Amino acid sequence: MNAIGTDHNWPSGPLNRKDTLLIGIGNSSRADDGLGWSFLEAVENEPGFEGDIEYRYQLQVEDAALMANYALVIIVDAFQGRLAEGFQWQACRPAPQFEFTTHALAPASVLFLCRDLYGATPTTYLLAIEGAEWGLKEGLSPSALANLNAAVASFRQLAWPAGKETA
Repeated sequence: MNAIGTDHNWPSGPLNRKDTLLIGIGNSSRADDGLGWSFLEAVENEPGFEGDIEYRYQLQVEDAALMANYALVIIVDAFQGRLAEGFQWQACRPAPQFEFTTHALAPASVLFLCRDLYGATPTTYLLAIEGAEWGLKEGLSPSALANLNAAVASFRQLAWPAGKETA
């Protein structure tokens, strides 16, 4: 992911809806690169999440068709760099940011294809979680685990606003 900054652009409204798609990007064999997948595993362990969950190594052109079926999409990925709270939310807007290869696409590019090909522009957020270790290794570093826990707590607060209990 690109640098995100420190402003809070958190999603509004409950995130725990049937029309929500969570996409975790990562690779659990590359240490903290597995943060996106670890986030999804944590949400799967939360009772009562109503949305759908998809694991990806990277975003592909085909993900535009998948995203077109949802009103809200949250893409979770590891971040190489410093984030003030160890994680950061960012709104994602459609943008034609294509590289020489389409082997992996930026979230804004996939959202652009979703709009261009399918006429759908789901509300989309990126959730970046700060990692520290990127080598071939199973498991998260201690700092990445702490950042994951903070990101999950943020999601929990947004998914189940005060007064709503998990099932």
